[in-house]
Amino acid sequence: MDFAERVAALSALADPARLRIVDVLDAGDASPGELRTHLDLPSNLVAHHLKVLEEAGVVSRHRSHADRRRTYLRLHRERLAGLLPSVALHVRPVARVVFVCTANSARSQLAAAAWRQASPIPVTSGGTHPSSRIAPGAAAAARRHHLSLVQQRPQPLAGLLRDGDYVVTVCDAAHEELGPAAMAAREQVDLAGVTHWSVPDPVAAGSRAAFDAAYAEVAERVADLSPRLVAAT
Repeated sequence: MDFAERVAALSALADPARLRIVDVLDAGDASPGELRTHLDLPSNLVAHHLKVLEEAGVVSRHRSHADRRRTYLRLHRERLAGLLPSVALHVRPVARVVFVCTANSARSQLAAAAWRQASPIPVTSGGTHPSSRIAPGAAAAARRHHLSLVQQRPQPLAGLLRDGDYVVTVCDAAHEELGPAAMAAREQVDLAGVTHWSVPDPVAAGSRAAFDAAYAEVAERVADLSPRLVAAT
């Protein structure tokens, strides 16, 4: 990062509200509405602060792949390297990691496979409305990237979760259908944590490039998250 980029990043963070936004997004993607609720700020202030952060390249936004009226913000940690204590690792003990998407046929399967390669913490995946089979494109992508899928077929999220699980939704539709509190309450479990990764659905595009792009995104995020979690004793 050159001097001008450092100045832009530090200037964007020189506000308590924007620093709080970065801290929230450090855990996962969030919509502007979710940020307003979490930070208890009016919409015009959130919009202003997000514009500053976007112009500095600290965050970016894209439309929900489920509800096209909604957008999600993603933090780009590489823009903050060495600048913020908030990007330092905060290790959390968890019993298991559970990746969730709607069909449990592609993104959650690839994420679980990438996790098993990166971490000794147990992993599984489930779907809010599971498909009858794993998408052929996801299976092919796993082979190309030398991954072994964790499951032979999709499985329902209902009844899957248990105490100590750390849940990662990798699908906007699943995230929008099941908020963290509703998810824990529905399953009557004490979750170690819940976060969201807004990953485009490769099944919709159907191309090799789309599945490889989905794998690349979840693999990058797995690499970032895995050092932050340790197996609960």
